[in-house]
Amino acid sequence: MKSVPQETGEILPIPHHVAIIMDGNGRWARARGLPRIEGHRRGADSVRKVIRAAASSGVSYLTLFGFSSENWKRPIDEVNDLMGLLKYYLRKEIAELHKNDVCFRVIGDRTKLDTDIVRLIEDSEKLTRGNQGLTFILALSYGGRTEITEATKTIAARVAAGELFVDDITEDTVSRQLFCSDVPDPDLLIRTSGERRISNFLLWQLAYSEFLFMETMWPDFTEKDFTMAISEYQGRDRRFGGIS
Repeated sequence: MKSVPQETGEILPIPHHVAIIMDGNGRWARARGLPRIEGHRRGADSVRKVIRAAASSGVSYLTLFGFSSENWKRPIDEVNDLMGLLKYYLRKEIAELHKNDVCFRVIGDRTKLDTDIVRLIEDSEKLTRGNQGLTFILALSYGGRTEITEATKTIAARVAAGELFVDDITEDTVSRQLFCSDVPDPDLLIRTSGERRISNFLLWQLAYSEFLFMETMWPDFTEKDFTMAISEYQGRDRRFGGIS
């Protein structure tokens, strides 16, 4: 884990991996008499700010919850608007991410996404795969329970094929079957808009993460808010079940 020297000489840790549930776009728009999609557009601006802030802070991995598996239940017009905004973002922003040495990855069920979106995702991942800076992971059509269920199916199939014995199954066995199994678990989870739940996000990976719930709506989230979240994290005592 990276750290930052303070004027006092104390070394404060920088979270290796930050995950964010970007919440409050719709309420932000409603409070201003605007259509919900305008809240999502403003939220995309916050994504740009947070990517810059994470990279400059020394964070290695940033995972954002962009669209959950449950979000497909939203009105079709809103879903279509969100997918259109996603396509716009992928076409417009990936070149800039690549220029800034950001590696872009997507986790989630791609079978529910339109073919042109999947193609844009694959092209973006291929373009940025070799980048050595911040790794930006976007969770799309993602659900933590589904991720664990699919990992369980894979392990069960290996047992049925005689490739793995039940007694040999460990937590590491499960972890290796999850999305981005090569990425460390989040050190810090941030959720905006004042809601205090994790909404089926990274259920396995968040077991020992520090949680920070902020009142700020996602469209209003800035680099300063991100820096404040890092400072809050640095004041936590992470014991992982042990003692200080």
